Amino acid sequence: MSYKQKALICVPIFLAICFLLMWQFPNVASDDGKVVWWYGVIPPLIAITLAVITTRLFLSLGVAVGAGLLLAWWDQGLSLNTFFSEVVWFARAVTVGNDGIDLFNLWVILFVLFMMSMISVVIASGGIASAISLLSHLARGPRSTQFITAVMGTVIFIGDYSNAMLVGPTMRPITDRYKVSREKLAYIVDSTSAPIAGLAFVSTWIGYEVGLFNAVAENIGLDSDGYSMFFDALPFRFYCILTIIFVLINTLSGRDYGLMRRAQTRARDTGDVSASDAKVMGNIAADIGTEKGKTQIFSAVIPLTLLFSLILGGLWIDGHRNEFLEGLAIDEKEKGSLFSLSMWQFVFSKPLYSLAAWRDALSNANNVKILASAAITAFFAAIVCGRVFSKMSYPEIGKAVKEGLSGTLLPIGIILCAWGIKASCDKLLTGPFIASILSDVVSPLWFPALVFVVASLTSFATGTSWGTMAILIPTAIPVAYLLDNNTYGITTIICLGAVLDGAIFGDHCSPISDTTILSAIVSSCDPMHHVRTQMPYALTVAAIALMCGYLPAALGLPSWIGIVIGTSVIALLFFGLSRLRPD
Repeated sequence: MSYKQKALICVPIFLAICFLLMWQFPNVASDDGKVVWWYGVIPPLIAITLAVITTRLFLSLGVAVGAGLLLAWWDQGLSLNTFFSEVVWFARAVTVGNDGIDLFNLWVILFVLFMMSMISVVIASGGIASAISLLSHLARGPRSTQFITAVMGTVIFIGDYSNAMLVGPTMRPITDRYKVSREKLAYIVDSTSAPIAGLAFVSTWIGYEVGLFNAVAENIGLDSDGYSMFFDALPFRFYCILTIIFVLINTLSGRDYGLMRRAQTRARDTGDVSASDAKVMGNIAADIGTEKGKTQIFSAVIPLTLLFSLILGGLWIDGHRNEFLEGLAIDEKEKGSLFSLSMWQFVFSKPLYSLAAWRDALSNANNVKILASAAITAFFAAIVCGRVFSKMSYPEIGKAVKEGLSGTLLPIGIILCAWGIKASCDKLLTGPFIASILSDVVSPLWFPALVFVVASLTSFATGTSWGTMAILIPTAIPVAYLLDNNTYGITTIICLGAVLDGAIFGDHCSPISDTTILSAIVSSCDPMHHVRTQMPYALTVAAIALMCGYLPAALGLPSWIGIVIGTSVIALLFFGLSRLRPD
């Protein structure tokens, strides 16, 4: 669809929504008595409309932030002084904050910079490719090959791009040998990249997600930090969790349906792993490095183990250190008992297996500072290991670092734009306005499912999961919070997961998504063939996630029961296929 055709559809919808709000809901009163005007919804509406029409995320978000600035200026009076004061307010909002000096944003940017650079060095050293090469020897047939590919995609959780770039090219020769279609390989690669990177608490995604959550927590006045909110939402990441389960059960069963079954039948019966009309966009090969494989693997194991250890240890120590220091000021009796222990004794007296102890540590620790510190340390460890174990030259290390830094431009740019959208919504009180007009229309029981659907459609139309998160988290989560009667309740927590999952689901189905296209390229598959064969599977999981996850969870059903029911439905689906088609 051309830009003109998209504009002819989207612009009238945009104008109709604006006219309807201006006519029916010109303004509402917030809880503190302020008058909130309808035009507070214009910035996020502009962001979605332009993103759908142009598919240019930075342009769309930039225009939306600019619109928010102008509307805030309109509220303050159209004078030169108020314009500059609004510019300064917005600039501080996306950097150090407007309530004193807050270095959270700086720590997030440092984490993204060093995390991406560390991963780039680890990949260039051949460490991860060596580990994958060892695992690939376990493949003995079509079914085991698919399962091993899925396991690799699940194990390589450090980033969606790195996942696809490593698993696809490495496994493609093996899947070709055992007559697994390129469409199936692309599906496995795509469905174990973003979902696992989005779920992992150590990945290139975590800094971005924590940054968005921390911003919205500050906006609605929560004591929780972004990292704790990420863990709160994990049990409600139904689409991502069930997608991983779906892929594993599918590959173990050896059964397929729809267009994927046709592709698999073609590959099995004719040996043609690609369709006759396929237009392959790339033929990327992985450099496994067989000569140094035994030593190269340490170039990945040591930095990643150090990264995990520093993050887990840092969260545990810092979280309970704060608890220890707070405990000293409780009362004289407790003060004496706590003071009799050293801080280290107190910290390590906590049971490591206790979920409550971990929850306390995650809530109290300076999470993003620990993430950044661990990433910086692991980055230098990766350089040393690349030099010692992989015999990388300094120019090779420098090139890898440069590529890693260039890869941070996209996430950092999106993060800054997301903070700008958040600032616009804060200034114009967008969340309270939307909540006020929806509170009597949308039930909290239906709102998480609605958020999932809206996030899915936005991501599908724009082709970007990160952009969808940047647009919807600052607007949807405050609404959920208000629907929860201004408490951090179940609706808010489920909606945190629904935005992230809906963004990934829409991205899976979108033919203009960068990860969808990349998964096809690294698998030497026609991108449109990949989209057509993957979409029925993604839609199946999304439907199961809605019916077994989001809706029952909003009614109070524990999330683990929804996941168990969803897994059972998936297992019954493929068991039924095996009964219907015993071939």
